[in-house]
Amino acid sequence: MKYWKYYLVALLVILVDQLSKWAVHHYMPMGMPGEIPLLGSWFKLHYTLNPGMAFGVELPPPYGKILLTSFRLVAVAGIAYYIYRLWRQRAPNGLLVCIAMILGGALGNVIDSIFYGVIYNNAPYNAPTPWFHGQVIDMLYVDIYEGILPASWPLVGGSHVSLWPIFNIADSAIFVGVALILLFQSRFFAQQEEAKPLAADDAQAAQARRDAEASEIA
Repeated sequence: MKYWKYYLVALLVILVDQLSKWAVHHYMPMGMPGEIPLLGSWFKLHYTLNPGMAFGVELPPPYGKILLTSFRLVAVAGIAYYIYRLWRQRAPNGLLVCIAMILGGALGNVIDSIFYGVIYNNAPYNAPTPWFHGQVIDMLYVDIYEGILPASWPLVGGSHVSLWPIFNIADSAIFVGVALILLFQSRFFAQQEEAKPLAADDAQAAQARRDAEASEIA
């Protein structure tokens, strides 16, 4: 399997993610008025915006979002190169597909941050520019529990909690990719260790052919 096919996996994740966000933005009202139950009341579509990282965490304005997006771009470039490097090392296909899913998920959310402030005009009101300040569109909501904690509980009593964040296809791809790597790490990395001697043998054979060709020319 050529290495570029793993980038096609990432591209597929990006396309599904961006199409889902486009559909949610254009056809769903934001918040509770637009909620669509999918599996009872615990799994539903719920259109919301995430201005920062996971769980809505934000870096200090006005340039925190630019720093965050710049870091994500560097991380995405590193992941893309890592896929090529693992392919050269004959890493297992399953491992490369998982990392490609992570790459696609990361790029999906980077697209939101860079462009959505302009395309969907959803940058925060205090953003210095709509570029690099777009808010991520989330819509998948697993509502395990949502409500007000008992007032008698220390520290957190009386506060509103939701036990599961609202996320999107890109987040799901990242989560599934990481989960599969953790679940099958013994198999993935055992296969990678077995492949290293083969790669070394191929490199030695190629060098031997080059040396033989050089000798014939001389």
